[in-house]
Amino acid sequence: MMLKELLLQEIESTPDSILAETLDFLRFLKAKETQTPPKVEVASEATHTRVNSTASYLLEHLKTIGKWEGDDLQECLQLVYATRGKAKFDDDNPFE
Repeated sequence: MMLKELLLQEIESTPDSILAETLDFLRFLKAKETQTPPKVEVASEATHTRVNSTASYLLEHLKTIGKWEGDDLQECLQLVYATRGKAKFDDDNPFE
């Protein structure tokens, strides 16, 4: 059988939910093939900005960020508590 015939045969026995995803993926592949790759430019050493990563620099930067504004802080905290997983520790630590 030819490749298109095999695909058509599979399509006939595939549920619509998988067909929708397959169609989306096929369109993605076709679009990817027609796109030209982005041109990669290498920046010279002079254009790099040096980042100071010391603790004192970080503390000074935190002062510029500002304070929490809004009335949803408690709601956000409750969402974090409700969705984060509990840490699990076992005795089999390969790094010890």
